[in-house]
Amino acid sequence: MAPPETVISLRDATATLGARPVLRGIDLTVGRGEVVALLGANGSGKSTTVRAVIGQVPLTGGSLELFGTPLARFREWRRLGYVPQRSTAAGGVPATVREIVSSGRLARTRLRPLGRADRAAVDRALELVGMRERARDSVSALSGGQHQRVLIARALAGEPELLLMDEPLAGVDLASQRVLADALREQVAGGSSVLLVLHELGPLAPLIDRAVVLRDGQVERVDHPERLHDLACHPHDTPEADTASKIETGLLT
Repeated sequence: MAPPETVISLRDATATLGARPVLRGIDLTVGRGEVVALLGANGSGKSTTVRAVIGQVPLTGGSLELFGTPLARFREWRRLGYVPQRSTAAGGVPATVREIVSSGRLARTRLRPLGRADRAAVDRALELVGMRERARDSVSALSGGQHQRVLIARALAGEPELLLMDEPLAGVDLASQRVLADALREQVAGGSSVLLVLHELGPLAPLIDRAVVLRDGQVERVDHPERLHDLACHPHDTPEADTASKIETGLLT
């Protein structure tokens, strides 16, 4: 039986932010239909790894392939969905829930009006995250957990084959965490792959195939999530690591 298609292949990847090395030789693969969690203390390189995969952080060494294509030649960005860290759904712009989720179709429609298939994809994404009844509401009226659901629905509306999520459980109530787990379960059942950054596994633990623990920009260990006992990833945190994390996420320069 042939091995599953590799959708992400990072080999000996290095990256810097400012003058500071953040990734120091990361090796990471994600296969078709696989769910991989990145764990680690603040400043370990988790968010930078995800941002490198989507091209936001350029590699200074090593290689990256998406769906078997080197990043420099990759053009099929519609195959990816991205949920950023600590973001509000509208970024201060007045908009309804449906408008924000519909923007997730832009990579497929290329600015043409939404057709029947596009509207159906938006409806399905809203249904998956339990926000269809709030579709006409302003995102400014939503709770933090509901904002996160909208961001996830926006990514799902694009029908991605690879979903990248940066701390999707951060600041989210338990009910929304469970909704997210159910939505991801359905995506994976349809063949999607997921790479996500977590501090705690929570309700997502049963979905995760491999947990990759990072430390100081390197892979410290790779294990099955049940062996990590719901690692909270705080024991190694230090003031220096916290500062590094702020640099990594753009809070400090």
